[in-house]
Amino acid sequence: LSLFDRLDVDAATVNPYLGADALLPFLERVDHGAFVLAVTSNPGGADLQELVCEGEPLFRHVIRMARRLNGSGNVGLVVGATRPTLWRDVMDVAVDLPLLVPGIGAQGGDLGLLKSALRDYPAPTLVNASRSIIYASSGADFGRAAREAALNLADKLRE
Repeated sequence: LSLFDRLDVDAATVNPYLGADALLPFLERVDHGAFVLAVTSNPGGADLQELVCEGEPLFRHVIRMARRLNGSGNVGLVVGATRPTLWRDVMDVAVDLPLLVPGIGAQGGDLGLLKSALRDYPAPTLVNASRSIIYASSGADFGRAAREAALNLADKLRE
């Protein structure tokens, strides 16, 4: 897929709501990762992701689809830090898929709750913070402030 080549990225976030066939071009690049949107950090995500379908929330169906498509071991899930009531349910279905966790920082996700929930999760977890770092300062010191914010988050993740 030219996205990986043009942007020189290691992974991409992909939308499962177009179906498995729309994800396959990303998954064929076994040297790159694809993070499937499962439980997003925005409040409106619940409109579809928590919709009950065949007796359970749609996000559980999405996670199972991601697991089925993970034949090359390059699939992960996007799971928002702002939705802590769903984490246990997500991890029970995800089993061992890597997680990309947005929502720490400006969106208000609780890092302590997240770390506690993930303590026994066996797969790698990538915690993402963007706005809280790049907008740490609007002054001339923005570079230093962004660096400090990133290092502070890294320290908190290691605690």
